[in-house]
Amino acid sequence: MKFAASYSCGKDSALALYRAIQSGHTPIAIVVSYNKNANRSWFHGVDSQLLNAIAASLNLKLILCESEPKNYNDKFEEALKKAKAYGAEACIFGDIDIENHRHWDEDRCQQAGLSCHLPLWQQNREDLTQEFIQLGFTALVKCIDKEKLPATVLGKPLTIQLIDEFRQYGIDVCGENGEYHTLVVDGPLFSKPIAYQIGKIIEFPHQKAIDLSISSTALHK
Repeated sequence: MKFAASYSCGKDSALALYRAIQSGHTPIAIVVSYNKNANRSWFHGVDSQLLNAIAASLNLKLILCESEPKNYNDKFEEALKKAKAYGAEACIFGDIDIENHRHWDEDRCQQAGLSCHLPLWQQNREDLTQEFIQLGFTALVKCIDKEKLPATVLGKPLTIQLIDEFRQYGIDVCGENGEYHTLVVDGPLFSKPIAYQIGKIIEFPHQKAIDLSISSTALHK
């Protein structure tokens, strides 16, 4: 099966992509929802230069789904139709156990004429996080719910030790409820690590985020 991956750049979407490939399926593209007003991906806040570097290291086409809240669903379906034109038969998603998310995934795929697959569905959240780390992926904490986690975790790599720290704060260590989001910068799917640099902390009403961008050295190569 040829497929596109709905790719947030976070750990769950990376693990779903990995599992689909390990099951013998062929990826052709990553579909990334992009906030055209902020010039960054939705939810994880990744800029276009970093997205292009990630797609290049994954050796996959990047389908950028530029959208606003009012047309988010329609634009995502357009992106899936573009993936279908490239040869995709399905789209995979990294959702785990939230039913409303699954219904949304299925509805978008149905409208685009693709089958919908969720490789992580109904599996233990913490087990998935541990598996992701043990496979050798590197993910940095990109955003946090500032009422649940301190800013000191921003920019840190996701490790078993950090999971233990999360547990002490009483959160779901997988972050499936929005406690934190990650940016995957290396691992078994990547042809080379993403050269990144860490910038300032950005404040939002309910979240804090760390600005991560392509390193200046990489830009001038």
